[in-house]
Amino acid sequence: MWGVLGIVAVLVIWELYKFLGPAEGVTIGGDGSAGSGVMILPRTHDRAMPHVWDMVARLFESTSGGDTPPLWVTVVSAALVTLGIAAVGWIIGVVVGAILGLAMQRWRIVEWGLLPWIVVSQIVPLIAFAPVVNAIGNQIDRGGTPWPQWLSVAVIASYLAFFPVAVGVLRGLAAPDRIHLDLMRTYASGYWSTLARLRIPAAVPYLLPALRLAAANAVLGAVVAEVSIGMRGGIGRMLIQLAGQASSDPAAPWGPTFGSIALGLIAAGSVALLGLGLRNYRRGEATA
Repeated sequence: MWGVLGIVAVLVIWELYKFLGPAEGVTIGGDGSAGSGVMILPRTHDRAMPHVWDMVARLFESTSGGDTPPLWVTVVSAALVTLGIAAVGWIIGVVVGAILGLAMQRWRIVEWGLLPWIVVSQIVPLIAFAPVVNAIGNQIDRGGTPWPQWLSVAVIASYLAFFPVAVGVLRGLAAPDRIHLDLMRTYASGYWSTLARLRIPAAVPYLLPALRLAAANAVLGAVVAEVSIGMRGGIGRMLIQLAGQASSDPAAPWGPTFGSIALGLIAAGSVALLGLGLRNYRRGEATA
């Protein structure tokens, strides 16, 4: 309910600003020539800011004229490609993040040495990191080991996905109260028994939000990677192609934009379904 109201509010604000805002935006500084100064309010003319109903109508028109399918069909096809790649990246990120989180919880010295680097890794610009991964993948492929370009995109997506999982696993496995850990010791339970019977069930309220965030991050990483390395077939490449036609067809780039938003929601929602079978462990669930 609140999500729908939020979308409606965004649409109303969009149309209200388009109606009231200046056609050429507001620029401060500069010498008055075109392109000088800093724009603090965006333009509202139809080429820069089309109406919402124009964006929706454009979805049902042909993608690029002629006998090409409607834009929404092309968007769905590209979105499915990106979703599949993001799913592979999510799986890789979950496995890597879970291993790192488990190691950091098990050995404090590993946490001290590894956690700062995990945090620092997330400030590396993905658009600069993606070509490096793609170049390494090309070298592997030329060396005789098959390495398709989509796998490079999946690895890049996993780079964003592993971080929330690693932190969520670390916090979740450390969540049990001391008294419960002491009780397991009185039962002569070893580390792995305590992990399976106490720590993992107690970690569920932390793991589910982390997995949802990782799914959304994987979609974001896949879209950015497709743009950075120029992989065809996905929604990221489609965004770039239609953005280049925005001056003559301003509503077209919003089709893949809506598709990207829907992808993130679908990915996070799909992971949320995992929580339906774990409702007994979700009391006090942490926010993502």
